[in-house]
Amino acid sequence: MLVNLRLGVGLALVAAILSGCTATPRAGPDDYAIEANAYVKVSTKGRKVGIEYALLDIDSSILAYFGKEEPTSLGGFGGGKGGPPALPLGIGDIVTVSIFEAQSGGLFIPADAGSRPGNFITLPEQTIDRSGTISVPYAGRISAAGRSVDDVQAEIEDLLANRAIEPQVVITTIKSRSSQVSVLGDVRAPAKFELSPAGDRVLDMISQAGGLSAPGIETYVTLQRRGRTATVLYDHLADTPAENIYVAPGDTIFVNRERRTYLAFGATGLSGRFDFEESGLTLGEALGKAGGLLDGRADPAQVMLYRVVSRQTLVKLGVDVHKFASDEVPVIFRANLRDPAAFFAVQKFAMSDKDIVYVSNSDSVELLKFLNLVNSVSATAAGVSDDVVDTRNALRAL
Repeated sequence: MLVNLRLGVGLALVAAILSGCTATPRAGPDDYAIEANAYVKVSTKGRKVGIEYALLDIDSSILAYFGKEEPTSLGGFGGGKGGPPALPLGIGDIVTVSIFEAQSGGLFIPADAGSRPGNFITLPEQTIDRSGTISVPYAGRISAAGRSVDDVQAEIEDLLANRAIEPQVVITTIKSRSSQVSVLGDVRAPAKFELSPAGDRVLDMISQAGGLSAPGIETYVTLQRRGRTATVLYDHLADTPAENIYVAPGDTIFVNRERRTYLAFGATGLSGRFDFEESGLTLGEALGKAGGLLDGRADPAQVMLYRVVSRQTLVKLGVDVHKFASDEVPVIFRANLRDPAAFFAVQKFAMSDKDIVYVSNSDSVELLKFLNLVNSVSATAAGVSDDVVDTRNALRAL
């Protein structure tokens, strides 16, 4: 009976040792279990991501290109200079037609007009129909959509010349539904607005919509026109008169607030996502918001900033980009903060939305990690031998 008990305890101890890896606390399966049980595994050699990137050291030569954020522009639409665009008549517009004659007794003014205020009549309001026409008695249907008021007036006068006495025609636009602009997004009163013949610019339309409902430095204005789109930062639009272009009938202005953020990882005091808030940021300020560099871990010579940069900018810097097929090139900027002058550079290097800041560990930290691992392994090995002795003595005591 005693022999069987010793054997059972011994087998239980051996089983506990063999199952120690799976019996210890864990939040879920480890990476080995996940890989071993995968039905299909798609990977690359060395598990490389396969994204090619350029590495640029931050120095005085590149600050001219990255000292401030590159502004976007609405200039591709034109309309910044010269007069306002013409507003032709269009489908859906509501107009009235007034016809004047030189004297009574003509087609529209009877001879016994009496005390009429003038020799004219005003036809009832009418809407330019889907075919783009209006109707005038004795002139028939007149094509109006896409034409100026002067052109339509002149055509009606010509058609009535043989019937009326020296006719003169005046067309008045009551409601211009075809010359409207939509203003949507982060404005206080989004709506459709009629354009003025005097001309309206982008900021005029935003003003009619009640102005912005978000900070200007985080607000982008997008102009859509006949399938084309351009976006500009609101502050740049307000500060640059050439960007405040005339809008055209059918335009859509979308005002959108985008919270500008960046990520910080590695040997920084704080890791996570940080807001620019209501200001621009430099790399130096971004490091400060993230708690700076950890004195016991960080390598000041390996401060990295990840960003996608336009191919044209890199060409201007003299970077060989022939290996990159895309117009946007992934770039890692590296700052060496062991150099005292680098602090001036990072304070001039502008951050962009969605940048990633990574501070590498010092080589000495990696060495300490290795030594701690060796120490823990040796301590565990010594503990195992002690446990074996204790287990043997316990079995003998039974």
